[in-house]
Amino acid sequence: MSLYDFACEYCEGVVRERIVEREPISHHRGIVVLENVPVGLCDRCGARYYAAPVLKRVESILAKPKPPARTIEVPVEAY
Repeated sequence: MSLYDFACEYCEGVVRERIVEREPISHHRGIVVLENVPVGLCDRCGARYYAAPVLKRVESILAKPKPPARTIEVPVEAY
């Protein structure tokens, strides 16, 4: 049973589950990049949706007192 397969709230598309290789997810505590994560993706407009288990995993990663086993560097420039 999929947690997705519902109507997109932004268009007339259908949100379907896709496994994404790398997905940055913003949370009020920070940003986490999850690998091989199931994401709800609208087949028409591309809107992204995250099921509760995915968001709970992000929360648990950000709540840990020690840093994750691996980090990536992201370049930042002014527009």
